[in-house]
Amino acid sequence: MKVSEAITTRRSVRGFLDKPVPPDLIRRVLRTASRAPSGGNLQPWHVHVVSGESMARLMQIMQQRVLDQPDGEATEYDIYPKSLMSPYRERRYKVGEDLYACLGIAREDKAGRKRQFARNFALFGAPMGLFCSIDRRMGRPQWVDLGMFLQTVMLLLREEGLDSCPQEAWSLYPQTMGDFLKLPEHMMLFCGLAIGYADPDAPANRLSTTRAELDEFVEFMD
Repeated sequence: MKVSEAITTRRSVRGFLDKPVPPDLIRRVLRTASRAPSGGNLQPWHVHVVSGESMARLMQIMQQRVLDQPDGEATEYDIYPKSLMSPYRERRYKVGEDLYACLGIAREDKAGRKRQFARNFALFGAPMGLFCSIDRRMGRPQWVDLGMFLQTVMLLLREEGLDSCPQEAWSLYPQTMGDFLKLPEHMMLFCGLAIGYADPDAPANRLSTTRAELDEFVEFMD
């Protein structure tokens, strides 16, 4: 697979087949992804791979946690700016509406939308979850490094015929996840990544997000 093909076919998959991910495959992907760019070679990422019995235990914990505290816990970072301005606000609104349209969930169906959001914490049925954390003493440049690492992982997964869904939603439960992953105090959970084989019949997987035209974000200076 060409890099360009991996990029254009990568998407956030929200429905997976009941098919396990081979452990050797994910080890190979993560070993290769460790070559992602890293300023000063700090390599600030830390990864937990969850599957099998650990996955079953996490799903049980989160099923109860979402019922007990559906709005989450005190977050440790802002997923979006508190006052999201244009054009970012419109882009976020559109992708949400497009997703719910694929699922047939009307805007006024608040309960349906909450149920769909809660599926984040079941990893959308994926057989494997990757949880990425970072030393909270790191700065913005190291968070950028972490993002490049995750992008590299997702593209390598595509090369292997796998799909994924990056999920910052997991940052809504930092205490619960910190306990589950046994994170030391200096480590902060950034996100989860659902990993598996896409279910072609899942309605959510019909979503095709739009992207801004080149002249909206590029300036050529001759």
